[in-house]
Amino acid sequence: MLPENRVENGSFPIPKLLIDKEDIHQFMEEFKGFHAQYADCFSREEPRGNFYQYMAGQMSQLERKSIEPIALNVESAKVRAMQHFLSDIDWDEEQMLSRYHDMFVEDLGDTAGVLIFDESGFVKKGNDSVGVSRQYCGNVGKVENCQVGVYAAYASRRGYGFLDNRLFIPEKWFSEDYALRRGKCRLTSDLSFKTKPQLAVEMLEKIVDEGKIPFRYVVADSIYGNSPEFLDAIEKVVDVTYFIALPRDTLCWLQNPTILEKSYRYGGEKRTKKIIAETETKPVAFEKIAKGTNDYF
Repeated sequence: MLPENRVENGSFPIPKLLIDKEDIHQFMEEFKGFHAQYADCFSREEPRGNFYQYMAGQMSQLERKSIEPIALNVESAKVRAMQHFLSDIDWDEEQMLSRYHDMFVEDLGDTAGVLIFDESGFVKKGNDSVGVSRQYCGNVGKVENCQVGVYAAYASRRGYGFLDNRLFIPEKWFSEDYALRRGKCRLTSDLSFKTKPQLAVEMLEKIVDEGKIPFRYVVADSIYGNSPEFLDAIEKVVDVTYFIALPRDTLCWLQNPTILEKSYRYGGEKRTKKIIAETETKPVAFEKIAKGTNDYF
C-alpha cells in the first residue's frame, strides 16, 4: 500500500487514491490489526477498548479531536471513561514505542534513511495545559499562546513518518510562580528545564541506543545548528552525514585554532580557562565562507 511513485522524477508527488467499499472494509481490518499489536501494553480490556475508540476518533473527520467530541461521535465510547483513560490509566509507553518502531522499520526502513529534527507549535486558548505559554508558534507564524513540541521524523525512498516527540516546557514553568499550575498538570518534581536541542539529543540518543531505525543522514534547522551539545551528539554516531543549518553570522575557523589554558584567581581560588592564542587569525562569518566556496564543493 506504500506509494513508491512518490519519489519518481524527484518531485515527491502525492498519488491519487481511488477508494471503493472493498477498500474501506480492508482498511478497517488493517486498523483492527494495528490496534491488536498493542494489546499487551494494557493490563485490562477497558483501557484497551478506550485506546481503540481514541484512535478511531483521531482518524475521523471531526474538526475538534478532543475527548468529548470523539466520545460523542464514536460508537460505544463514553466521555468519562475516555477522560479517565487519558488522565489516570497507566500503560507501557516504552513498549508501545518499541512496537511502533518495529512496524515502522518493516514498512519504511532504509539504510539511506534520513532523521529529521524540528519543532511545531499548537495554538491553545486556555492556561491549564502543560507547557502552554506565549511563545513563537510556527503554524501561525507569530508569537501566540501555544504548546510547542520537538519531533523526530524519518524519511526514506519508501515513505515518511514520525518516530518520537518531546513536549517543550518553557523555563518559567519551573519557577515558584508556576508551582500551582505544575501541580494541576501533574508535572513530577524530578523534571527540569530542557532546551529544544537538548530534547532532540534525548531522542537521537534513544533512537541510536535502540538500534532499530536505519539511517544515513540527519537534518535540522539553525536552532539545532546553534547547539554544540546537539552537534556533539551527532558526531558520536558512526557513519552518519548531517546537514544542519547555521545562522549566517556564525563565526568559524577553517582550521581549529590553537587553544591555551590561562590561570587566574577568583575569590582567592585558583581557576583556569581556555582562550584562543593571540597569534591565531580572526574567525570568519559563515556567510562569507559559504559565498567564497567553489561551486565544485
